[in-house]
Amino acid sequence: MTDAAGPDRPEGGFGLYLHWPFCAAKCPYCDFNSHVVRDIDEDRWARALEAEIARVAERTGPRRLDTIFFGGGTPSLMEPDTVRRCLDAARAAWDLAPDAEITLEANPGSVEAGRFRAFAAAGVNRVSLGVQALNDRDLRRLGRIHGAAEARHAFDIARDAFDRVSFDLIYARQEQTLDDWRAELTEALAMAVDHLSLYQLTIERGTAFWDRARRGTLRGLPDEDLSADMYELTQELCDAAGRPAYEVSNHAVPGGESRHNLIYWRYGDYAGIGPGAHGRLTSNGSKRAVAAWRNPGAWLEQAEAGNGDRIDDALTAQDQAAEYLMMGLRLSEGLDVDRLHALDANAAPEARIESLRELGLVTRDGSRLAATRQGRMVLNQVIADLASDLDL
Repeated sequence: MTDAAGPDRPEGGFGLYLHWPFCAAKCPYCDFNSHVVRDIDEDRWARALEAEIARVAERTGPRRLDTIFFGGGTPSLMEPDTVRRCLDAARAAWDLAPDAEITLEANPGSVEAGRFRAFAAAGVNRVSLGVQALNDRDLRRLGRIHGAAEARHAFDIARDAFDRVSFDLIYARQEQTLDDWRAELTEALAMAVDHLSLYQLTIERGTAFWDRARRGTLRGLPDEDLSADMYELTQELCDAAGRPAYEVSNHAVPGGESRHNLIYWRYGDYAGIGPGAHGRLTSNGSKRAVAAWRNPGAWLEQAEAGNGDRIDDALTAQDQAAEYLMMGLRLSEGLDVDRLHALDANAAPEARIESLRELGLVTRDGSRLAATRQGRMVLNQVIADLASDLDL
């Protein structure tokens, strides 16, 4: 499942991420760079995105572009013509692969669903729906502005408009039992086309849920044992349905994986454009970390002035080894130890790999190192152990 590298195709592939930072409402669990704004000059934003695509392409030089991903925020609130303009700019900037995966994240509301065919006509061929729950009570608790029936209807519309449809669910929610999750996931698997993203609810600093948790008003969250049982149940049901985990939180039929996200996890190159977007770009043998201005207004002004990036730093070999280790071990396929050691021989020393293998937390098959199911449950500790000799 590895990708061949070449002069215009870095190892792991090359993708473009476009961030649309606006939402109709801010969800209380969300720590993404999203903002509720009443009036948006969409033509101005489209021109800034087009200009940034052209600027980054001058930097990268000729490349084959494998994937494009519109994330947010809520990209499905964009006008379809803005999406088309971005795609036209990307085609002019790079050699877009004939089978390029072009994904747009969408909320399953009636307004967004009404645009699905127009997005498909603009060139989008995959949609990822933020369903999050399949009952109205939990959708209200999660701050979602759509209902469960609306989500199911939007999903049906998406299936008619796109060949590939994914959707997200959050579990380990307030008052959710193991039987609740079993019933909900069973329904989701019956609905699913080729891909599901299944995330445990995490309470992130800076969110409304974080503030409620600190005040003691976020009640009914599962304890660690129940959360672990829900994770195990998720793996069992998805395996039985032919949608095994190919990444910690992502499940797909063989061939249905998110090719864009695989570029991240295989530590390929990607351009990040839009407020707060991050990128990893290789040029002249050097890999660099790039990040755009986070505030939408600041990004727009800087992009119009000629450069929307706030950070552009060279990554040391140790930095790259740590990032590859952190990303690659999220995948069921694991990572290439030879590639890792070529970056830094101190990463994942053989003695530590063997110790973790004896504990049943990793497997080793030739140059492939992968976390086991048990290892993925404690993945942060596994990665910290394997990275402990890096000079970071």
